[in-house]
Amino acid sequence: MNEYSFETFHIGILETFSVKITEMMMKQFYEICRDGNPMHMDEKYAIMHGYKSKLVYGMLTSSFYSRLAGIYLPGKYCILKSVEIFFQRPVYVGDELSITGRVKDKDERFRQALVKAKISNQEGKTVSKANIMVGFYE
Repeated sequence: MNEYSFETFHIGILETFSVKITEMMMKQFYEICRDGNPMHMDEKYAIMHGYKSKLVYGMLTSSFYSRLAGIYLPGKYCILKSVEIFFQRPVYVGDELSITGRVKDKDERFRQALVKAKISNQEGKTVSKANIMVGFYE
């Protein structure tokens, strides 16, 4: 876990990590949210509607933005203020996702910073982008 303080958190810092999406993740996410939409639950249904398989929950993939902030940018001293997400492509079980964030701006008055982030699949295609506002509690 990184331990950037507000003073050491500077524009340009870049962090990346990877995650492989599994069927177990889908089952666990369903147990939490109970979203039974057939696009997430029924492979034949999703294929019938133009997708190659059932879709991974967008909010499951978006949860990795929380890990990005809470573990990497800035890490230990993070207070997540907001996350604005833009979904661009579907994600499927088995996809290998790369989550990347870069510090874009700092606000001295409020001791917070903007992290621009994105999630890409194993083909290098962006599946979502996010603006993450983080605060510091140290």
